[in-house]
Amino acid sequence: MSKEKKMPQNCPSCETKMKVKKLVCPHCETEVEGLFNFPVLSSLNNEDQLFILDFIKVGGSLKEMASAMKLSYPTIRNQLDEIIHRINSFQKNSK
Repeated sequence: MSKEKKMPQNCPSCETKMKVKKLVCPHCETEVEGLFNFPVLSSLNNEDQLFILDFIKVGGSLKEMASAMKLSYPTIRNQLDEIIHRINSFQKNSK
């Protein structure tokens, strides 16, 4: 099984936030060029993205998340609060 490659978010040379320049349709080969920002959720690390996906799958129930992850409710709440803080920071910095 091949591991999915993660798109780099920062320049490997100067650490500046990267932008998407070109989109290509693999079916008809239509190409769109420009400078596009990454979606905010893609700026989160893999662990945070998986947390958000799991959170959505349990219908936004922190109680169910805590039970499924065998962690306390306050621990899950703190994790969510940290992710919310990172999302707010990304949105603030992208303006």
